[in-house]
Amino acid sequence: MMFLRPKTSEKLAFATLRLSMALVLAFVSIIVIYITVNGYSALSLDFITQMPMKRMTQGGIYPAIMGSLMLIGLSMAFAIPLGILSAIYLNEYSTPGRASWAIEMAINNLAGTPSVVFGLFGLALFVKYFGFGASLLSASLTLALLIVPVIIRASKEALMTVPQEYREASLALGVTKWQTTRKVILPAAIPGMMTGIILSIGRVAGETAPILLTGAAYFLPRIPDSVFSQFMALPYHLFVLATSGTSIAQTRPIQYGTALILLLIVVMMNSIAVLIRRHYRNKLNR
Repeated sequence: MMFLRPKTSEKLAFATLRLSMALVLAFVSIIVIYITVNGYSALSLDFITQMPMKRMTQGGIYPAIMGSLMLIGLSMAFAIPLGILSAIYLNEYSTPGRASWAIEMAINNLAGTPSVVFGLFGLALFVKYFGFGASLLSASLTLALLIVPVIIRASKEALMTVPQEYREASLALGVTKWQTTRKVILPAAIPGMMTGIILSIGRVAGETAPILLTGAAYFLPRIPDSVFSQFMALPYHLFVLATSGTSIAQTRPIQYGTALILLLIVVMMNSIAVLIRRHYRNKLNR
């Protein structure tokens, strides 16, 4: 049996990695270019700031934009503290045993659960049991539960990368464990935690099934006046335009314009998160 030389194996491995990266970039570029080319013509100030009119065949998507932004903001406000605190407990305070193993297994299983299951759970718990009704609050809490496992896993991995010497040096100075966690370990882990938050933002912005069952409205040409109001959202609005009604072909430019706006919002949110991650990474390297 013949074996490749080490240098040949290394070259083959790097060539495979480059090819994989090129394929990913190619597919992403094709999707982005296709949406941009087809949706650019629909973009205008009126399209962004006006209400939908004439059964959503004319007008803008302002309520859907604002509904999506509110949904992302509320979901992340619930999910980020819960996810980070859970990761801190699992990595810094819990002891190895059956309880920790059960929690880890539950988190892994939740991370792989289909989003429609979370939607049904949110419908039963928040809409019906707690009586929040079909509302922005119910949808936000449901999406928060959807992304908490992702944030926990990313945050826990980030905490594990912090050198043990940081903890030992801080505790040797007489600092309490919580102060060590808050002042030493957490700042060092924030750049890694932001990776999970970035992934979560994209998932919250693009989910349709959970909000369809917990609060998204088919047509509601106004801005939610409270967290207990229904709302329009870009992914559900795009789904409605593409699958419902008798004017699907007529609304084709609006569909692509909606997809492009959703893509831009995700890019904007992710860019902010990347800047925050870079800030903390540069701060650690000084």
